Amino acid sequence: MKKIPHLAAAVLTAALLLSIAGCGGGDGKTHLTFQIWDVAQRDGMQKMCDAYTAEHPDVVIEVQVTSWSEYWTKLEAAAESNTMPDIYWMHTDQILYYADFGILADLTDLYDGVDPNFYQDHYSEISLSNASGSDGKLYGVPKDKDNVLLVYNREMFDQAGVAYPDESWTWDDLESASQAIYDKTKKYGYMAYSDEQLGYWNFVYQNGGYILDENNVYAGYTQPATAEAIKYYVNLQSNDWCPNQAYFAETSPGTAFFSEQGAMFFEGNWNLLSEMRNYPDMVGKWDIAMLPKCPSPASGDGRATISNGLCYSTAAKGKNLEIVKDVLRFFGSEAGQRIQGESGAAIPAYLGLEDTWSTVFREFDYMLDVQQCYDQFDYVVQYINNATRRKWKSTVADEMVRVYNGSDIDESLAKMQAVADSYVQN
Repeated sequence: MKKIPHLAAAVLTAALLLSIAGCGGGDGKTHLTFQIWDVAQRDGMQKMCDAYTAEHPDVVIEVQVTSWSEYWTKLEAAAESNTMPDIYWMHTDQILYYADFGILADLTDLYDGVDPNFYQDHYSEISLSNASGSDGKLYGVPKDKDNVLLVYNREMFDQAGVAYPDESWTWDDLESASQAIYDKTKKYGYMAYSDEQLGYWNFVYQNGGYILDENNVYAGYTQPATAEAIKYYVNLQSNDWCPNQAYFAETSPGTAFFSEQGAMFFEGNWNLLSEMRNYPDMVGKWDIAMLPKCPSPASGDGRATISNGLCYSTAAKGKNLEIVKDVLRFFGSEAGQRIQGESGAAIPAYLGLEDTWSTVFREFDYMLDVQQCYDQFDYVVQYINNATRRKWKSTVADEMVRVYNGSDIDESLAKMQAVADSYVQN
């Protein structure tokens, strides 16, 4: 992002963001825009909006979808031109950037004296952290929660005579099953592609390593358990049963899996419903399991899955801020989050409503074992981020590409560590 710092200077000198998107439409009503990036969730988001406007007929909310590849560029441009949408999704990768520059409205007072039902368990801390700025204030209303699962082809397992993955599976089982499937079918086993949340981060934390330390300040790329896990993950592609990254440059693991060229890959639960709908001929041929655990971690019990959660945000000086805040209060309520869950849009952040997301999967002849996803919430690891990561994450990503292409891993990890360390404030 290139222009936000200039905008931040303007903010600091007086011209704090003014959203002009929500304005009258000539009918005497307040018209609000709601920007998201996932077309698969549009209907669910619109159902929430319709439920609010049914009780507030003087308000109209239009859900607009922008692709992920364009979303942040457009949001930045809208911030520059003071035309931000009234409501928009905020990602953990971006919230500190926007909040710390004063762009997002402080929503902490939405829950003054009210229990938002986001506080009672381990995951609640993650939901609130994902919606908070560096100052600890809430700059978003928690929307959903997720984690990463192992997706596997049941038919390929049957052909190879291998038992389906279960809670006892370790990395060793992942490898042995991959080899057996490849030997029998000549199709790929586990497809280890270059990714953070859906790839090596999970292995790092399963092994007791870390990308950022417990205080979320110092990187751990050269920490022994981290380095060991990254080396393990990268070296998986040396097996015949695992494609290399040149293959994934042409074919995504999801595409390979649903064209039955590979037996396993890591997937976020947020994609499962669209995959069931987009590949009807594959329904019943595949299922999900919890991630295999590290057989001999440096610390911990070997279990971990990276988890993220979006939130709903709005501009600090939006024209219709009070109305928007009332809408956001509804979005975070039990009623609003139930609508989101039952629509299949995402697993609600609201405690006790997780299983509402299951209902939509009953439309299929084969019911995915979505309980596997819920069971993993006990040991999820929050999506890795801090206020400086935006400055060094692209360098780390570029270095990881070199690692996959055969560079010396130790040297690359040292470079990744050095660039992350260079932004630590002493």
